[in-house]
Amino acid sequence: MNSNKIRQSFFDFFSQKKHEIVSSAPMVIKNDPTLMFTNAGMNQFKDIFLENTPIKFPRIANSQKCLRVSGKHNDLEEVGHDTYHHTMFEMLGNWSFNDYFKEKAIDYAWEFLVNVLNIPKEKLYATVFEGDEKDNVPFDQEAYDFWKKHLPEERILKGSKKDNFWEMGDTGPCGPCSEIHIDVRSEEDKAKISGKELVNKDNPRVIEIWNLVFIQYNRKADGKLEQLPKKHVDTGMGFERLCRVVQDKDSNYDTDIFQPIIQKLVDISGKTYGKEEKIDIAHRVISDHLRSVAFAIADGQLPSNNKAGYVIRRILRRAVRYYYTYLELNEPTIYKLISTLIESFGGAYGELKAQQELIEKVIKEEEISFLRTLETGIKLLDAIIEEKKKQNLSVIDGKNAFILYDTYGFPLDLTELILREIDFSVDIEEFNREMEVQKSRSKQDSAKDTSDWVELVPGKTQEFIGYHQLNSEIKITRYRKIVTKKKEMYQLVFDKTPFYGESGGQVGDKGYLERNGTKIPIVDTIKENNLIVHLTDKLPDDVKGTFTAVVSNDKRSKTANNHTATHLLHSALRQVLGNHVEQKGSLVNPEHLRFDFSHFQKVTDEEILKIEKIVNELIRKNNSLEEFVETPIEKAKEMGAMALFGEKYDDKVRVIKFGDSIELCGGTHVKSTGNIGFFKITSESSIAAGIRRIEAITAEKAEEFILGKLNIVEEVTELLGAKSDTVIQKLKSLIDENQQLKQKLESFSRKEAQGQKENLKNSAIKVGDLNIIAQKIEIDSAAAIKDISFQLKNEIENLILILGADLDGKANLSIMISENLVKDKNLNAGQLIREFAKEIQGGGGGQPFYATAGGKNPNGIDSAIKKALTYFQTEIS
Repeated sequence: MNSNKIRQSFFDFFSQKKHEIVSSAPMVIKNDPTLMFTNAGMNQFKDIFLENTPIKFPRIANSQKCLRVSGKHNDLEEVGHDTYHHTMFEMLGNWSFNDYFKEKAIDYAWEFLVNVLNIPKEKLYATVFEGDEKDNVPFDQEAYDFWKKHLPEERILKGSKKDNFWEMGDTGPCGPCSEIHIDVRSEEDKAKISGKELVNKDNPRVIEIWNLVFIQYNRKADGKLEQLPKKHVDTGMGFERLCRVVQDKDSNYDTDIFQPIIQKLVDISGKTYGKEEKIDIAHRVISDHLRSVAFAIADGQLPSNNKAGYVIRRILRRAVRYYYTYLELNEPTIYKLISTLIESFGGAYGELKAQQELIEKVIKEEEISFLRTLETGIKLLDAIIEEKKKQNLSVIDGKNAFILYDTYGFPLDLTELILREIDFSVDIEEFNREMEVQKSRSKQDSAKDTSDWVELVPGKTQEFIGYHQLNSEIKITRYRKIVTKKKEMYQLVFDKTPFYGESGGQVGDKGYLERNGTKIPIVDTIKENNLIVHLTDKLPDDVKGTFTAVVSNDKRSKTANNHTATHLLHSALRQVLGNHVEQKGSLVNPEHLRFDFSHFQKVTDEEILKIEKIVNELIRKNNSLEEFVETPIEKAKEMGAMALFGEKYDDKVRVIKFGDSIELCGGTHVKSTGNIGFFKITSESSIAAGIRRIEAITAEKAEEFILGKLNIVEEVTELLGAKSDTVIQKLKSLIDENQQLKQKLESFSRKEAQGQKENLKNSAIKVGDLNIIAQKIEIDSAAAIKDISFQLKNEIENLILILGADLDGKANLSIMISENLVKDKNLNAGQLIREFAKEIQGGGGGQPFYATAGGKNPNGIDSAIKKALTYFQTEIS
């Protein structure tokens, strides 16, 4: 049975058991500040567990795209070295929300594995929670007794809290779990040692395949557990491991999930899979990481230097490093595997096929960039090695290795690999200390102490009324204190709220609460676990009272202008550039808007003008807002609203229409486009391969921008003493005149430099076979010094040239050494100049034959030249 059929059989089975089959949530999480990636199947149902969202379907099943490469769940360094860990994986799961519990969860799992997939029951083991005295949680006798219907007692094992008690995080819903393990060893191996001795012992052939979690407790901030009024089932089965078992393979990587990719890589590299361990690891790493990066990009996350984008970049670079080092490939390779990936996964995940061109372009550009980084890192490491050799040392400093890693993205293990080949090593303890300092600094910056919610109105759901109201009488239903490194704040939840919580690229509202004439500022509004949470510096004196919640009308209206303008911009972009344009990110606040979109070349000035013209025409048409709430998603698509990749939509959505612009959107908007007033693009740039960014302003900001430009024109016109219709011609005339003067000046400077050069040649000192020139010169630029230096190098043999100059009050020092002297006398101008530059209170560097330094002490130039001259006269000659 191939992998696609195995996945479908899971859906069919649970559909027959009256489960709603839902699509996977995006792997990249956009509106949860506590999590960057979906790392478990339960993430998209967290709001149900927390009772922030009502139960829509009591039974659900799905296959969820997951990524585990950061935080508590981090498998990255194990991936490839064993045969069953992955960064990105699919988690098959069935869910019961206050419906069936332990017995049916166990029965369904057994029926699917044994009766549907025909897995021999003799190979299966189950674990149940042994209990924990500290938490006052007893042995899970219930689960144990239910398993006895299917397994003999010797194959029902007790598991520790580490293995058999599942928790969402430090606080929140949790409970005991029951894992299903399978022993796929040979009969000969089984005769030597029982499988039950190897369960949860990291044996590659006795592995967990399904975890049944019974959510029945809530972990409080003080660590104590309380029983939940509603109990849920959350199961997760690793799809890759299941395919390995069903297809009777020794490794997940031997299944049809990975083999087509690996074989394509074999064709590209010429390195056979299955013969040499380090080459096999490289194939496994690359085939695994390819999936993670491709799915992340399809879900809207581009590689970058921060947060989720940095994680994706790190995964991709790890893959590049493995093919560069072990498969001896030094050109972009991973992007060539995308078509093979899509052949396997395109049917189940259409977003891959739809965005194939974008995925390939982004990955290829990232590969090109990192391959350059690897070359730079190797050159830097070579210089460090040479310096250590001169000192007769074979251990490079951990600090240097950390700089290579942290600043240049050069992996530690690649540093170690290069060093091992020449019997060198790195000071790992110092490297780790540097890493800990950085981690400690990061933890301190992000440390946050969060108290439990204090519930004032238990079970009360929240209503957002902010589309049509900016103030309302409200009650606080819950609150909690948040303590960070910087300050103490409070988070408040209301029974109903006019405040918009930050999401969808739109910033959160600000405003205040008022009661009895006292105002408490709301400094921000966020969304967390489907709750709109209001941040304030001060807790109201009487939290149980009734308050008036007031949104800042000025900030909201300016934000609405910018948000609506992004919709009009999106429509204009598609008209001017083509229907391939799709939103890839946005930011709207009261000051400006930012819109990221897919497009593979720079937007020209002419296209920018067309886009602005279309948007401003739409503004002048004064199209009224048409709002369609609770619209079935399929009907919304029929209306022409685009569903964006990387977004998870409910069955019913909100559609926003302004004329021909139709979008799915939960943000706030103007009542008619005329409110926007005016639209002006301020910049257009590239942020990644195939992704462009436009920034723009509207209303008063756009008016101020245009008036500012007009003022500049008026000032220039006045300064030139020209009429408005002749100012351009006069400017062109001045530019031409200036260019002619510059050419004359350059000609004069060259003649002066030629005279300087002849004087320097006449000042040469003969020391043995060396020709040493050491002078302070009067010259106007560092470029002129360099020009003279290279001319002299070509005209004088065995040259050592030391020049100093005062350039506009700053000291400049340069050294030029004939290349034969660099080699024969083992000289390095780049290293030497750092010592001489101390005299000018500066520093510098460069190549072995030419180096420069700058300093803030021009009075030290003479002593620097003297120091250099003495060195070359006494140490080298």
